[in-house]
This record gives sequence, structure tokens and C-alpha cells, in this order.
Amino acid sequence: MNKININRGRSLMKTMVAVVLVGMSTAGCVDMDLSPNGKPAEGNVWSTPTLAEQTIAGVYNQLYVDYSDVANGWFDIWSSTMDYGIGIAPTFNFLFATNSPSSVKGSSAPWQRFYKGIIKANDVIGNLPTVEGFDENKRSRYISECMFLRCWWYYRLNILYNGVPYYKDPIKDIDEAKLARSTQDEVWGYIVDDLTSCINNPNLPDKYSSDDANYGHITKGAAYALRGKVYLWMKEWKKAADDFQAVKDCGYTLYKGAGEESYKKLFKVENERCDEMIFSLQCLDHPDYTQKKNRGFGNRCLPPDPSGNGLGWNNYIINPQFAESYENRDGSKFNWDDIIPGYNDMGIDKRMVYFLRNNITETERKNAVAAGADMSQYDASGNEERIKKAYENRDPRMAMSVITPYASFLGGVEGTPKEYVMRYPFRSYTTYGDLKTDTSLKFYYLNRKFVGEGLELPNIYSELDLPFIRYADVLLNWAEALNELNDLPGAISKVNEVRERAGAQLLGTNEFTQVTGKTDMHQRIMNERHWELIGEDVIYFDEIRWRTWKDLKFYKDKEGKMNGMTQIWGTRTNNYAWGGDHYWSLPIPAREMQMNPNMVQNPGWD
Repeated sequence: MNKININRGRSLMKTMVAVVLVGMSTAGCVDMDLSPNGKPAEGNVWSTPTLAEQTIAGVYNQLYVDYSDVANGWFDIWSSTMDYGIGIAPTFNFLFATNSPSSVKGSSAPWQRFYKGIIKANDVIGNLPTVEGFDENKRSRYISECMFLRCWWYYRLNILYNGVPYYKDPIKDIDEAKLARSTQDEVWGYIVDDLTSCINNPNLPDKYSSDDANYGHITKGAAYALRGKVYLWMKEWKKAADDFQAVKDCGYTLYKGAGEESYKKLFKVENERCDEMIFSLQCLDHPDYTQKKNRGFGNRCLPPDPSGNGLGWNNYIINPQFAESYENRDGSKFNWDDIIPGYNDMGIDKRMVYFLRNNITETERKNAVAAGADMSQYDASGNEERIKKAYENRDPRMAMSVITPYASFLGGVEGTPKEYVMRYPFRSYTTYGDLKTDTSLKFYYLNRKFVGEGLELPNIYSELDLPFIRYADVLLNWAEALNELNDLPGAISKVNEVRERAGAQLLGTNEFTQVTGKTDMHQRIMNERHWELIGEDVIYFDEIRWRTWKDLKFYKDKEGKMNGMTQIWGTRTNNYAWGGDHYWSLPIPAREMQMNPNMVQNPGWD
């Protein structure tokens, strides 16, 4: 749940959550694919306010599950922005045209995780009113908090499965879990009704200050932000814009406290409670109440292992097409031919030559030739310097989010902070100071965002809070709503707030940033969300709503090869496959189809 105990502060919260986990394991829960694994919390849990509060914390605990394991497949690898390491990638069947209702990661896992949270939330909503001696204002607020969390999980389920059963009452028996699916539009309506109830609750505050003992709990600002997102799906543009205005009125704003480094510093522990954060996973320096992005996004030069293996893995790889989309600093489009004339027309494997380190050995040269590199273009003394120019004058968020060729990374694997450089081929992190990864035979764009530097996060887990909704996200959603309302100046203004903080060229200030109309602005907003929100697991849901996912994730390169995990110059490590238009939605899990006679499968998945 939170870094903060519902009543008494951070230190007690850790103890409280541990108690909740024990209590919930003995009470049992419904393992919602919807198969029984005991029952929801009942009996003694509702006998005292203290036990009831612990059960409420258990609802928040469900938010940790998605980020408890790097193999869960965080939603950025579902999007066009990232790819996943080859060892586990095939288990994400929806990327390889092998998905089915029996697939775990492409069917049952999201269903189970999100419905478990919904079951827990409904348990509180249904039973908290019966607890004697509970402060009435607090009771009302907690019910709204759990209602919001239920909406959060339904929001994602509804996108993934295109309509789901909408349970609102506690489930005490598996026979009660046999509702038919509501349509996607119907679910949006239910979510709007529930979030409106939260917003209208006078006991739910607009926001909490960073030092408030209740920081981390749901606020009215979060409810407005989520309802605005739902209104975008419903194409209720005016209602969405009004909700995003209400988020601002609640007191949320962009973090700008570190000047030109504000975007980078936003994702540091010292700023995790700034006024930009609206709804976030509250993490502790404890393995059970944390997130693992430091590991899955990381590299082997993270501390503290003195053997050189480090604690970071680089399971999550930045896709080159996304990396190449970052604009130049003046707002013009990046073009490889401006850096290396003729690059775009070269064979893809041949381009490897431009990414080789200076003064390669004879063995390294032979390996490059065998891989197809055009060694006639190799510059032994200036190869590194030539390729670095491709990254020198780009949107500043690129350098803050992505480790690019021959850029440095502050690691700490040798026990003290030390600069490592991303070179290819990798030789040694000790002798040469090369950035060490677990894919050192390949050369990929790596993540920098959410990865600890130096000795910042010396564990396989991270205590850094993960934002689910932040104000920059709201501003860009707001811009989209205004653009649809034909308020082009208003849309430009919202995007420029985000670009100004990032240090990017403002829209409308030179020949490259002139907005030519509504369609052009929509494309700019989509691009902006990709650059601003990389690594935050929201882009996939955008790409589904915009209907851009197929074209961005399953594109073919100039040689006719399908996108997949890709080295920086374009050589594929694996290839995705588009399974058909029914892949826009996940299949209802096979077990759910068997157990619920009222369930209807999505078209194409029968």
C-alpha cells in the first residue's frame, strides 16, 4: 500500500502491511480467474476498527503485484516503446501470434491480478459500513478510496478485454461470481458513476501535502484524473477537459525544482512526493513493499556485487524506432542521413560498422565482418565521435531516459560511484570501464529512467515510488481533449508546459514547431506522450485507444522483417508477428469460460 500508515506514519506502515499480509493469508481470498482459493476477508476482520483498517491496507497491497517480478511483463513492452529479453519474450504470446485463452501473460495473468484487487476492494466497500466504533468521516473516505482502486483495475481490464463483468458487491461464494460481461461502453459508464461518487464525497481531500500522515492515499485529484481518462475513451472531450482543469484546481502542478534537470530529478527518491505525483505506488526499502524496475531496466554496473555481475538486468530494452523518434533539440525531425549521409539506404546489418568502438582488435573486426558490417566505413580513430553526434542535440528527455551509444552511466558495482561508458563490442567493465550488461554480445538502447545511479539504490528492488498518474500525463491528456474541441491554442499551451520543463523547443516558436492544424497537433500530442511517459506503463493503453498499436508495434523494416527485439542499427534478435484484428483485445481466460456459464468469448478467440 503506502509508505504511510493509515493513521500514524511511515515507520508503522511497514509493520502494518506485514500484519495485513498474514491476516489476509489466513482469511483467504478469491483467486479471480474467478476460481476459489478460500474466501474474502470476513468474520473477525470486521470486528474492530483496527482490523478493518488492516484489511483496507490489503487492498492497496494489490498494487505491488504487477511490479514484484521483472518477468510479469510491465506494460511498456506491450507498447511500441520497449521490447523484452529473448529468454522470456515468447511467453508474451500476443506479440508472436501464438496467443490463446490458455496463455498466461496474454490472457489469465492480468485478469487474475486485477480481479483480485477488485474482490478485495468490494470486500471493504460492502463490509466497512457494518464495523462498529469506526469514525464516520474516515469510514466514508476509505470506502471512496477502495471505490477508486476498484475503478483503476476495471479501467485497465476494460481496455485489455473490451468489456468485463462488473462486480460491485462482496463475493462470499464462487457461485456468486457468474455475472455476464458488460460491454466496454457500459463499463465506462459504471466507472464514471463510481468516480463521480468519490468526487462528490466531502471527506475525500483534494490532495495531501508531502508531509501528511495520509500521503499516498487516494485523493479527489486522482479521481478527477482517472475520470478524465475514461471520458477520453468515451470521446466526451468537454467533460474530460473539465476534469483535467479540476485536477489543476486541486493543487497539482509540474515539478520544476531542479531547473534544466527537473525531468531527470523528478524520478528520484527526494522528489517522489512532489506536487506532480497524483497517484503512485508507495514503495519502501523492503523487498515486500517495493518495485523491481531498478533491476529489470538496469545493467550489470549497478551495485553492490564486487564480482562484476551487479544487481541489474536489462530485460527491458528500448526499441530503436522509438529512440529514433526523439526530435532534434530545435524541434526538427531526426534523420540519420543528416549525421551519416547514405545511412538510410544502407543494408541494415552493414550499419553495425558505425557503432563499433575506436581501435577494434583483429578478432573484433573479424566478428563484425561475419555479422555483415561494412568495414570500409570504419574510422579507427573517430568512429565513436562520429556516432555520438547523433545524440548530442536531441530532445533532452532522450539523454535522461535512454542510455545511448558512448554515453556514460554512473554505476557502483565496484563499491564506489564510477563512470562507465556504453561501448561495443564490450570488453571489460574493470579494465576498460565498459558498461556491462547481461546481453554484452548484442548492442541495445538501455533504460536510464527509474534506474539508480552510483550507490543510489543498492538492492535488487527499489524504494522509489512509481507514478501511475502524474500531472504531466494529465496536461497531455488535457491537450488532446482541447484539440478535439478545436481549441488549438489551448492544446499548444498545455503541451508547451511539458516541453518547457523538459527543455524542448516550444511549439509555435520556429519553422519546425509550427502546428498546421488539428491532425498535426494530434500527432504531436501522441509523440509527446511517448517521450514524456516512457517507462511508466501508460503508452500501451494510449496506443490501443488511438488504434496505432498495430502499426507501431508490428511494423516491417526496409528489408521486410517484422519488428522485434532490435539492436540499435536495426538487426533483429527476434521478430514479432501480428495475429489478426482480434488481437486488439485479449481473450477471456479459458478457466473463466469453463466456470462461468454466462461468459461470452471475444470474437476470434473461440
